[in-house]
Amino acid sequence: MSANVDLNNRPDYDRVLQDIADYVLDYTIESREALDTARNCLMDTLGCGLLALRFPECTKHLGPIVEGTVVPFGARVPGTNYRLDPVKAAWDIGCIVRWLDYNDTWLAAEWGHPSDNLGGILAVADHLSQKRMANGEAPLTVRTVLEAMVMAHEIQGVIALENSFNRVGLDHVILVKVASTAVCAKLMGANREQLLSALSHAFVDGQALRSYRHAPNAGSRKSWAAGDASSRGVRLADIAMRGEMGIPGVLSARQWGFYDVLFSHTNKDLALKPEDQRAFSFSRPYGSYVMENVLFKISFPAEFHAQTACEAAVTLHPQVRNRLHDIDRIVITTHESAIRIISKVGPLANAADRDHCLQYMTAVPLAFGNLVAEHYEDDFHKAHPIIDVLREKMVIVENPVYTREYLEADKRSIANAIQVFFKDGSSTENVVVEYPIGHRRRRAEGIPLLEDKFKANLLTRFIGQRSAEIFALCKDQAALEATPVNRFVDLFVT
Repeated sequence: MSANVDLNNRPDYDRVLQDIADYVLDYTIESREALDTARNCLMDTLGCGLLALRFPECTKHLGPIVEGTVVPFGARVPGTNYRLDPVKAAWDIGCIVRWLDYNDTWLAAEWGHPSDNLGGILAVADHLSQKRMANGEAPLTVRTVLEAMVMAHEIQGVIALENSFNRVGLDHVILVKVASTAVCAKLMGANREQLLSALSHAFVDGQALRSYRHAPNAGSRKSWAAGDASSRGVRLADIAMRGEMGIPGVLSARQWGFYDVLFSHTNKDLALKPEDQRAFSFSRPYGSYVMENVLFKISFPAEFHAQTACEAAVTLHPQVRNRLHDIDRIVITTHESAIRIISKVGPLANAADRDHCLQYMTAVPLAFGNLVAEHYEDDFHKAHPIIDVLREKMVIVENPVYTREYLEADKRSIANAIQVFFKDGSSTENVVVEYPIGHRRRRAEGIPLLEDKFKANLLTRFIGQRSAEIFALCKDQAALEATPVNRFVDLFVT
């Protein structure tokens, strides 16, 4: 046989896809800690979305593609009166959830925000529940939503543990798309073949580049990219449910597969032997680990690698607020990921640029004692030139211990330290914060503050009585789990 022909033996589905499908279809969520954390995650995620509705740059993206469109059993977008098809509703929910960079985070070889998947989960669950009610069937309950959240967190987070997409230039929202595809297909009633097909299409898609997250191109796409990914997951699940064939070797196919095309530092090195082919690696099976260990953003709407820097800056604020012009230098000691992702100098072009700048996110709380979403806006930045003065005085230093413990499974720290030196030779103490308040190690301290955050976010959109009703339901695990999804979403409609 000629060496210049392809051997056309169709393979089995790649093992990675089969493992995801089997987990979604067969695993039972029994961890009470995971379900309780998912409840808190649901509260926090929806609250972040409600807060984002205060920003016109976010709300301009919302609503039907064609104005006036009426969708039977349309999924609702919390905090609005929109009733949309599930694909666009997933986009809108994901957009508002992610807009302010204030929802949960997962940090490993890859990072991301697993609650971004709520866009697809809630849109599909609301639509299906309304449709079931109309057909005289039982709606889905919020327990199903919480279980889907646990699974989406797990798929995104476990893949992220050992596999860095950012190092090959790909954005982490690929994992949102994969996770949303899997759990939304299950919600729609997919069998194993349909679920595998949907997953294969999630990987064969063109994948988002990280260019919109980094200097010099950081911009607002990073605020809707995850909504776009979760929405795409809903669409791919729908395509598979219609009987579309899958691509079994989408990951491992030589030359044309994901690994060869997109997941190699050499990218086009077709001289690699099959045994040397770069593939995903895994350190643990799928379960409920990620939800149990997820990081909540409680105190600051800031990229998570800077959360402890913000906390340290707030601690130092009383010592420096009256001496800002006497500062000689500010030393920020941090970990490698923070340096690679959010350390930048030079002009900052927009709010999205600022909330991914370690120096900016440190300067504001040093000077003003807090960091809120409005502090990233153009008007605030222009009104306070001291921010850029402080940025210019900052020195960024990597501590190898911080870098190592960031990746250690029993630590997963996100450490930063700040020390301020003055022109007269004096200095503050070196304030070190290893674990942010949203870390599992500080969960008992953090949850009451997370609840306060949710209550405050509810009040940005609803009157006190409605806010109190929503909060009381969300606090009651058993009552919340038993609530029909459509009735739950009813509470968030304006």
